[in-house]
Amino acid sequence: MSKTPAGRPDTPPNGPDAADRFNESRAAYTVASAQPNLDAGVEAIREVVKTLKPVPGVYRMLDTRGDVLYVGKARSLKARVANYTQVAGLTQRLLRMVSQCRSMEIITTNSEAEALLLEAQLIKRFRPAFNVLLRDDKSFPFILLRGDHAFPRIHKHRGARRAKGNYYGPFASAGSVNTTLNALQKLFLLRSCTDSFFNNRDRPCLLYQIKRCSAPCVGRISEEDYDGLVKQSKDFLAGKSGKVQADLERQMAKAAEDLDFETAAILRDRLRAATFIQGSQAINASGVGDADVFALASKGGHIGVQAFFIRGGQNWGHRAFFPTHTKDVEEDQVLSNVMLQFYEEVPPPPLVLVDREMGERALIEAALSEVAEKKVTLTIPQRGDRRKLLAQATRNAAEALERRLAETGTKARTHRELAEFLELGEPPERIEVYDNSHIQGAQALGAMVVASAEGFEKSQYRKFNIKTAKTNDDYGMMREVMERRFSRAMKDDPDREREGVWPDLVLVDGGKGQLSSVMEVLGELGIEDLPVIGIAKGPHHGREGREVFHFPDGREKMLPTNSPVLFYAQRLRDEVHRYAIGAHRAKRSKAITASPLDEIPGIGPARKRALLLHFGTASKVRAASLEDLQRAPGVSATVARQIYDFYHAGG
Repeated sequence: MSKTPAGRPDTPPNGPDAADRFNESRAAYTVASAQPNLDAGVEAIREVVKTLKPVPGVYRMLDTRGDVLYVGKARSLKARVANYTQVAGLTQRLLRMVSQCRSMEIITTNSEAEALLLEAQLIKRFRPAFNVLLRDDKSFPFILLRGDHAFPRIHKHRGARRAKGNYYGPFASAGSVNTTLNALQKLFLLRSCTDSFFNNRDRPCLLYQIKRCSAPCVGRISEEDYDGLVKQSKDFLAGKSGKVQADLERQMAKAAEDLDFETAAILRDRLRAATFIQGSQAINASGVGDADVFALASKGGHIGVQAFFIRGGQNWGHRAFFPTHTKDVEEDQVLSNVMLQFYEEVPPPPLVLVDREMGERALIEAALSEVAEKKVTLTIPQRGDRRKLLAQATRNAAEALERRLAETGTKARTHRELAEFLELGEPPERIEVYDNSHIQGAQALGAMVVASAEGFEKSQYRKFNIKTAKTNDDYGMMREVMERRFSRAMKDDPDREREGVWPDLVLVDGGKGQLSSVMEVLGELGIEDLPVIGIAKGPHHGREGREVFHFPDGREKMLPTNSPVLFYAQRLRDEVHRYAIGAHRAKRSKAITASPLDEIPGIGPARKRALLLHFGTASKVRAASLEDLQRAPGVSATVARQIYDFYHAGG
């Protein structure tokens, strides 16, 4: 057996017995080499075990900084946590976790199902480094049919489901929900406008003209007839599309018999919309009702999970998930973690189809039933339409993972070529790209986007409101952004041990001036080994589309116009432009709608609205006497004095 100079087993010998001895030897070496940290972690866990009882709950492992390393649940906290002190039975992943652990936080629960739900909530909140995580943390869109108006509105909805009404979803993407909404508007002619728009109409809007709304705002349809459309839409979205179509066909035939060809044509168009919705279902889910389908594929240590969303027998889209931190985790455990994190945001349907036996199926069913407030069943279909649906999900999972691996391989190759071109020691795992945005110095801000071999890490994007630099000084703004970003990094992780705190490469949108500003700041902070490159438009950029890469030592390099590395660098630069301009526009829009009354402490939206309605403008509020302020509706003597003193302090 060959060994490294330090004595670590390096190359496994031939033969199964020898391979087993090799793995045991390497594991023993790993434990021994990390022994001081491992002993400290085990001792910290043992101290916690002394205080635990055999009750269900959730535990959090914390490192020296108090950051969450891992969130786990247990039927018996005492037994489960004590397992981490038996280092001989731990995988290398768990050994690393225990060696970093310095304290724990414990929450007891009433049941193991409750602990399972709490575990999913905390994983989503803290995103620990040793838990299986969903990279895609975007919310899923729903269709909401409001129930708080005589003429209910139908529209797209994201976020918390606080509004009264019927929610239909989840849909896989904004595109799928928009397509469905457009067809539903043609089919049922329900309004999509806001209540304020509805209340202030005196003639129909364009949607009425193009036959996507029945114009209840101006009385073109009675409340009773509109209610009939609402009931039809609920039936359709609940899977009773055949009933709705039969009713429309009957109405169309009667209109034709009565020679009411205009009404018959409208009903014909509505029938076409119903046919479009059903014909756009790429997956046949008829007869399934409400169900979600999950299938897992694995290859080369990577895992992909495909989910189909079926509601009312209609396919509402599918989404592929590629969880991280899955090494040394059983596949059924990965699938259960993905499902529980997914249902942390989305209400579970009564039926969930899965492609494998789940080790804790009864527990997962109990937890999801608690969330849904009705019975939820997990099952592996063996025959019929459900089996075909699962087979389709399994095939899609494998294909999605193949595409993912191909894309990741291409990106990894591009990162290697980028490292070679920029003369880096190794391919960068984390790239940070910076840009500034302002209009003649107004609403200035800096922007940072982050990219890895997995793609853009949008949850780690940051914007910096410029506070001290002159807002028409691009170099000064870049200095401020860099000083704030890397002062924080020096404070949070001076030894550069934590993942995601320090970049491997910094790209700055700009030439020599911006690059010099960045290097000046890093020098003042004592950071001398961070690769920084400036990207500026080169000569003949409009014709050739080439960039100049500026190095800190003054050198400049360019890439061929057909270079994949050049295309990748342009994508990075375009993404930071997009993010910076979007953040700037949002800040500018907020500034336009801002009011001087916003600065008065204790004045909320309702009082601000009342003051503006009473006085007309903010300047008249400022000029009002104390007696006039007290006469304003909704303004007490105390609040009036507060407003008056705010504007007249010191005078």
